[in-house]
Amino acid sequence: MTLTLQQQIQRFYDASSGLWEEIWGEHMHHGYYGADGRERKDRRQAQIDLIEELLRWAEIAHAERILDVGCGIGGSSLYLVEKFNAAVTGITLSPVQANRAQERAKAARLNGRTSFQVADALALPFADNSFDLVWSLESGEHMPDKRRFLQECYRVLQPGGKLIMATWCHRPTLPHQPLTADEWQHLEQIYRVYCLPYVISLPEYAALAAQIGFQELRTVDWSDAVAPFWNVVIDSAFAPKAIVGLLLSGWTTIQAALSLGLMSRGYERGLVKFGVLSGIKA
Repeated sequence: MTLTLQQQIQRFYDASSGLWEEIWGEHMHHGYYGADGRERKDRRQAQIDLIEELLRWAEIAHAERILDVGCGIGGSSLYLVEKFNAAVTGITLSPVQANRAQERAKAARLNGRTSFQVADALALPFADNSFDLVWSLESGEHMPDKRRFLQECYRVLQPGGKLIMATWCHRPTLPHQPLTADEWQHLEQIYRVYCLPYVISLPEYAALAAQIGFQELRTVDWSDAVAPFWNVVIDSAFAPKAIVGLLLSGWTTIQAALSLGLMSRGYERGLVKFGVLSGIKA
């Protein structure tokens, strides 16, 4: 049976999220190692620093109703609840992740201000103007329709509300500098392993966001700041505890672990980029 992209993503995270939490904790995203990537720090601290740097860069000092698109097991959601005393709704395609996020919220006594559910980011089950902040940390790369995704983010934001997204991109291209055949092959390997339909460049995201109506658009390339994260993950992925977990998690997770070098090499050659974008709904 051929699985749809959504089913592939669901199965990938259903299978891998438990191991990720056991080995690497509740935050399922890159870490921030200073603007030049040279700061030495604990991996978990680097992940928290990424959240804080995103908030600082996007000038988000207050939020009341937050949508976390691609919430994982609730790492960012619970952090934002406590930071802003806000109400946070998290969505994911993975029932395993949604259930675990609910468990973690209850354990932290934050379940009264959080809600986690399985939902499609291309057809958000929320009314127009529902949130003052849409937070998308490394979920855009999974979206098969980038325009539709940004349209849905725009729709559910209230006027004056802000989108902050960080996502995997490929390098910017020009008519005389398209992606090479070797670069396409490298990207397609990443797509296959991590259940991605395709990625685009940060300037392409900005152009789409402008067409949709986002105002005060800002973008920044944080590739240097986050690239060290993959070597940290590679080093810990093959520790004895992780190897046992990988064997128990199944082939999908094993394949992802064996392919971690694809991302590390992608950053090294300037092909993979970590793009950040913010914009306001007029």
